[in-house]
Amino acid sequence: MSLLEQLDIELKEAMLARDEDRKRTLRSVKTAAANALVEKRTTEGMAATLSDEEVLKVIAKQASQRRDSIEEFSKAGRMDLVAPEQAELAILERYLPKQMDAAEVKAVVEQVIAETGASSPKEMGLVMRTAMARLHGQADGKLVNQYARELLS
Repeated sequence: MSLLEQLDIELKEAMLARDEDRKRTLRSVKTAAANALVEKRTTEGMAATLSDEEVLKVIAKQASQRRDSIEEFSKAGRMDLVAPEQAELAILERYLPKQMDAAEVKAVVEQVIAETGASSPKEMGLVMRTAMARLHGQADGKLVNQYARELLS
């Protein structure tokens, strides 16, 4: 069963259970996946479909948007808006690979810098590209970027 089929089944279950948070979250993922499919079909042709990996990228992007919203709402003191975003993030994280903690991410970035021989912020692109390929959805890009900037400056 593909990830999109699993999402369909879980959306139906959420609707039957009247779980509004899960229903809203899964609908937004399905919409984002449909948009990604339309975009892919315009470049590759009408026979194109989304792989599970591409759907995971969509879910990861949705989770990142939730994290950003939580951060911004917290800064603005809007705790009434933080709670629904946190609930949606928790739902999205069930579909994502286990996230690495900050120390593990920093270790990977350090290793990539050592392997690539990067020594200045000009080589940030090489470090980010290599680190994100290695981490493959197990870490937020902002965190990787933060450590890469720290270590290259």
